[in-house]
Amino acid sequence: MITKAMKQGLSFAFVMAFLVGCSSTDTKTDGADAGTSANGGVTTGTADGGSLGSSDGSQDAMSDLETVIYFDFDQAVLQPEARTLLQAHAEQLIGTNTQVRLEGHADERGSREYNMALGERRANAVRDFLVLQGVNRSNLEVISYGEERPLSLGSGESSWSKNRRVELDY
Repeated sequence: MITKAMKQGLSFAFVMAFLVGCSSTDTKTDGADAGTSANGGVTTGTADGGSLGSSDGSQDAMSDLETVIYFDFDQAVLQPEARTLLQAHAEQLIGTNTQVRLEGHADERGSREYNMALGERRANAVRDFLVLQGVNRSNLEVISYGEERPLSLGSGESSWSKNRRVELDY
């Protein structure tokens, strides 16, 4: 009888040790690393953040430009009109210290994990284009919200097309 109880206890301990090893924890101990991670400065999640701004007043000049870039279904490729808009943003950003958060989004189709990765790929595509135009990479922060922050609620193409986007947050 004692051996059966010991076997059950050891089995339970093994399962619990396995589950503890599979759990994830936040390794940050202070706010100094907020917005960065081991994957190259990319942050994914649903945490709310404040608006990023500039110290040189250039934010006012960019308020006239559209700050949303839309994408086709399941794509992270910039369309020609998006490239034109991003070129205008790049011209305003070159030579400034303006911080810009690039927030990647996806529609509700697909798994949560897939949509987080798709939002990240979209934001990275915008970041890479801006860097190629001469914008300082250190002034650009990439974050993915996946499907967590829809612009339009609904289950049709008109809603989905509004949710496949990257927002430039100055």
